[in-house]
Amino acid sequence: MTIASDSAVPAQAASFGTAVPQPVEIRAFGGPVGAEVLGLDLSQPLAAEDFARIHRAHLDHHVLVFRDQRITPEQQIAFSRRFGPLQIHVLHQFQLPGHPEVLVVSNIVENGKPIGLGDAGHFWHSDLSYKEKPSLGSLLHAQELPGEGGDTLFANMHLAWDTLPAHLRNAVEGRVAEHTYLAKYAELQKRSPWRPNLSAEQIAEVKPVVHPIVRTHPETGRKALFVSEHFTTRVIGLPEDESKQLLEEIFAHSVRPEHLYRHVWAECDMVFWDNRSLMHLAAGTPDHLRRKLYRTTIEGDVPF
Repeated sequence: MTIASDSAVPAQAASFGTAVPQPVEIRAFGGPVGAEVLGLDLSQPLAAEDFARIHRAHLDHHVLVFRDQRITPEQQIAFSRRFGPLQIHVLHQFQLPGHPEVLVVSNIVENGKPIGLGDAGHFWHSDLSYKEKPSLGSLLHAQELPGEGGDTLFANMHLAWDTLPAHLRNAVEGRVAEHTYLAKYAELQKRSPWRPNLSAEQIAEVKPVVHPIVRTHPETGRKALFVSEHFTTRVIGLPEDESKQLLEEIFAHSVRPEHLYRHVWAECDMVFWDNRSLMHLAAGTPDHLRRKLYRTTIEGDVPF
């Protein structure tokens, strides 16, 4: 385990040390999670000292909101890669043309076909928890926003663990649970046009995996709950009814109001969240209003 400090940043930052520092201000929101980053232009090369501040702030606040980022997909990809390798989403149908690293999150339909994943985030989840190496973090950049709706909610899973009642702590500590991408796929297919039938190759990409219910953050050492209503299907070693009840109690506790931050999107916002620390949920957009965002996802470590 590596505990991060201002001098311990991902190796990807090293080659950018000659860039000119920018007047970066990091302003915490004052709630259970989140901070905004002001004065930073990600279309410009990022100095090593600025990157170190961003990295530290991401660990401290779990959600960073970069305001007014008028950047290209290539620039979003380049910034994301400084934190680690990028992961390609299994729904290749919704990749940004020419940029497989970018998942288009959108409710827009053109020529009778959806251009992106319109129901992304319908259930509380941590991105790619169904992979052997779940996501370190995700970056979502606003391209087109609706006049109402479209908010994103984040739940602090460190706080959820810290405040978990003793009987639930005793029930989950040391246990593991199964995660699978297919857990609610059929249900989502029935309610919207956004979920295509998966090929055999796609299904092979998302085989069920098992992760600790309580994971340790690999950079800070803090514990967090690591289960979600979207992808976690069962607690290994418990009867089905006991597993279901336990997971429902954990889910309900995790999303208590005091654990949440609601992000109201502004033009050209880019939001970068830590999937090792949080769950998130799309609050929904009225069907007649257009919404489009670009998502990149950074590969993390095997949870422990």
